[in-house]
Amino acid sequence: MIVRPPPLASTKRVREAGPLVFLLSPAYCGGRRANILLKPESTLPLAIRLREGRLSLGEAFSFMSGLYFRGKLTYATVFGRPAVGDNAVLIITPTRGLQRPDVLIGSDIIREFAAVDVDAADDRYRAPLERDLTRLVAHLPADGRVVLLGSVATGKYVDVLAAALGRRLHYPPTFIGRGDMSRGGVLLRSAADGIELEYAVLDAAAPRRGPRPAKLERRRTPISGGG
Repeated sequence: MIVRPPPLASTKRVREAGPLVFLLSPAYCGGRRANILLKPESTLPLAIRLREGRLSLGEAFSFMSGLYFRGKLTYATVFGRPAVGDNAVLIITPTRGLQRPDVLIGSDIIREFAAVDVDAADDRYRAPLERDLTRLVAHLPADGRVVLLGSVATGKYVDVLAAALGRRLHYPPTFIGRGDMSRGGVLLRSAADGIELEYAVLDAAAPRRGPRPAKLERRRTPISGGG
């Protein structure tokens, strides 16, 4: 069975009532851009703030992942609808469960993240995530939904999230078949236009792979986004 992503919406959608919480997949902390931030001699302002423990997790991941994470964070900030007193945007981390984008971190945290693979079979990743998902479920109203902005093709996120959230867990079907850069572009464009994507219940047993959709049409003006 091939799942085909729907076309992007062309008109503004009427928002459904109820809280909408976004869970963002993490940036890879063992790559070239992470090493730039971690260089002790770096004069990059972000690297200096990281060494001083004054860099937010959202800023760090936006630098390391580029367009994709920036798109996720921008989109979630625009369309997230928190329950009273709660946060509508949370980041999945390799070792510390769910974290707010504005939490301040230092170099030691990036190194900690880099040392652990995001693998549902690794208790160092799974146990903190399950702990925080239990808290999230306890505070989420009956009409609340949770949307994963991350890969749904494998079980590294889906297996843990679906077990805790059941049919409250959703995802954007337009992600299917797209690469990271394309997803980032879709999210930034949707946020800039004020057009919310369609969401579907994320069924762990259903097919979540499909053909690559057509490329996004070029725009004369660049897509703007935070970070």
